[in-house]
Amino acid sequence: MKPSRAAAWLLVAVLLSSALPLTGADKDKKKDVDAIGERRVARRSLISQEREIATGKGYATEIDRSAKMVTDPVVVEFVNRLAQNVARNSDLTIPLTVKVIDNPDLNAFALPGGFLYVNSGLILAADEEAQVAGVVAHEIAHVAARHWASQMTKAQIASLAQIPLAIFTGGLSYPVWYGIWNAYGFVVPMTFLKFSRGAEAEADLLGIQYMYKAGYDPSAYVTFFSKIIEQDRKSPGSVPTIFASHPPTPERILKSEEEIKAILPKREQYLVSTSEFDDVKTRLQSIMSLKKGQKKEGPTLRKRETTDQAGAEQKPPEKGKDEDKPPVLRRRD
Repeated sequence: MKPSRAAAWLLVAVLLSSALPLTGADKDKKKDVDAIGERRVARRSLISQEREIATGKGYATEIDRSAKMVTDPVVVEFVNRLAQNVARNSDLTIPLTVKVIDNPDLNAFALPGGFLYVNSGLILAADEEAQVAGVVAHEIAHVAARHWASQMTKAQIASLAQIPLAIFTGGLSYPVWYGIWNAYGFVVPMTFLKFSRGAEAEADLLGIQYMYKAGYDPSAYVTFFSKIIEQDRKSPGSVPTIFASHPPTPERILKSEEEIKAILPKREQYLVSTSEFDDVKTRLQSIMSLKKGQKKEGPTLRKRETTDQAGAEQKPPEKGKDEDKPPVLRRRD
């Protein structure tokens, strides 16, 4: 006996309720900086946090195996310490694993379950430590709010509702998932695209709070997006494709500026940058330059020793007591 259409839609409605964004008191606390770490920002989902961590770990293993990693201990330790500082001042409830990828793109991304990857290109492009902290805080916000789990829950609901999207991902990383939505955007309802942009806006909101709480100047996050605009103007198409699914950059700049003024209490001092960041950036530049300059050694030319008429090799005269004497001409026999 087939279930009735009403029963099917009831099931969809029940599932949908579990993926709705926060409301009421939780929503109000989302803008309370003093409540960071004690508030609920994670969206409700059908996917358990254990599955989220396991999925992220699986894809992290693949990335570690296939991508080129920066292994310099000084660079890696600095980036990890920066990210862990932001994580301690966030709503994240799971451990954070941080790695640096040898990639020139100005980008960073977080897998579900707390696996954060920062591109070397982002560090080299940043003018200040706070700019790197802003991007890291944004990615940590995605994990803290469980955006991937919420997005996957909506995907499951979509399949039950027979929305024409013949894809079941099972557990893709957050950036890859966005790529799928872009590729199939012509058949996905606008609510899905709006939700993705809503998640990005939420990550902006939470991210500027996290970097502020960690002591960084939140306006550096706005400066970072200005850098993206500048880079895209100089070299169209150079901005990573992941930004295609985000709200337009000018819009994000204006929104972030408004939120900084509205919800963040003013401070007399902020951490903008440090000499340690400058040293790490210089070190990373040297490492990248060294890799580019490395070439395979070609054949080397050896000087052939001259021989006398009999074919015997003539050895250079040995230095000794007589080395200061003038040369002597010998008669040829």
